[in-house]
Amino acid sequence: MARPPAPTGVRETRRRSHPRLTGLGGGLFCGATMFALACLDHLLFGGSPTVYGVLFLPVCVLTALWVRPGDLVTAPVVVPIAFAFGMLPITDDSGGGFGGHLMGLVTGLALQAGWLYGGTLVAVLVVTVRRVRVMSRRAARRRAAARGLPPGRQAH
Repeated sequence: MARPPAPTGVRETRRRSHPRLTGLGGGLFCGATMFALACLDHLLFGGSPTVYGVLFLPVCVLTALWVRPGDLVTAPVVVPIAFAFGMLPITDDSGGGFGGHLMGLVTGLALQAGWLYGGTLVAVLVVTVRRVRVMSRRAARRRAAARGLPPGRQAH
């Protein structure tokens, strides 16, 4: 049994209730958020990589949910970049200047690879589900158009 179509106002609210980011916007959102969370982690928890990793997971989900359907492929690409960018404030530089900071970043990325891979996997899963839904809606619209039904209506 098909449910009746939602009133126009409800459909507009649903359409506008979620941010829609471009690929670049998703990257900027994710990178800026991870950097800000890393700074907050550094201030509150002394740069705990575990806290940073836990905070990375919801940012990955939000990035994958908020990116536009046409830019879905960018979400799994930008989240690891944002993870690395956000690691900058919490890496240990060991007093070695630029080289020490770079080595601390590489070491931090190696030690936190589980969080990095986990967050990327979460983004891939969310993007895959969204992509399957987009493709199934398009197929339903094509079938409805082939039957001569108005858009949004399906025959039973």
